[in-house]
Amino acid sequence: MPKVERGGWADRHWTSFDGLRLFYRDYAGPPDRPPLLCLHGLTRNSRDFAEFAERYAGKWRIIAPDFRGRGFSQWDPKPENYKPPVYAADVLQLLGELQVPEAIFVGTSLGGLVTMALGAFAPQRIAATILNDVGPELEPAGIERIGTYIGKPLSFGNWAAAAAGIAEAHAARHPHYTLRDWDHYARRICRERDGAIVFDYDMAIAENFRAAQGAPAVDAWPYFLALSGALLLIIRGEHSDLLSASAAQAMVDAHPNAELVTVPTVGHPPDLTEPVALAAIDRFLARIF
Repeated sequence: MPKVERGGWADRHWTSFDGLRLFYRDYAGPPDRPPLLCLHGLTRNSRDFAEFAERYAGKWRIIAPDFRGRGFSQWDPKPENYKPPVYAADVLQLLGELQVPEAIFVGTSLGGLVTMALGAFAPQRIAATILNDVGPELEPAGIERIGTYIGKPLSFGNWAAAAAGIAEAHAARHPHYTLRDWDHYARRICRERDGAIVFDYDMAIAENFRAAQGAPAVDAWPYFLALSGALLLIIRGEHSDLLSASAAQAMVDAHPNAELVTVPTVGHPPDLTEPVALAAIDRFLARIF
């Protein structure tokens, strides 16, 4: 597919180690500083970072991939590959093809877990990290909530119905959203397919998620501690049911150079467009360049 250039960004693809065609959006920025590599959540895609990129592109190069099975990336015929170590390998493949030696990782939820996984075996690739509402200790309540909707192939007759249905399910996480906000939210996480509005991910990603719930717990602290060699910003939603306030504070206590910022009134995860989050990110990036 030819590169499509539009207003400072380009839609591009790379090939994974096992032959999948994966998508990323590349926003132009200066070559003399590491790019911001934006990694989305479990059922989300690179469109989550569109407003974030509008703010920072130009000052920074922004690279926003779709994990395999999401957005414009190819679905994996082997659902067992839908897991953080594989996503981390895909990200390393992308950075290698782009000849990017290091990046500032911006990881929301699953994207933060992928960042921690990558830090464990390629810490030299991480210039700095922003973890958005995720850490080495995850609350069972949040995991249970995610399990209530992941992998359920709902469809909607039009965008208004999609926005209303999504708002009904998730209004507690974003209490200040307007109908317009929910429409925008729906258009980020859904797409039109065969005359219906559907969620923009492979429903098979639920298989590994559910299998993990019955497996022995994994100690993720060593993965988090692998990020200790670089600056860290932790952003947490005040009402997050996935990252508790105590777990976030423990992360700060364990890291030699971390800052914790809480975004008021929102749940999991903050959008990274809230004034408190943006002010924290601005300060953080100013410390780097």
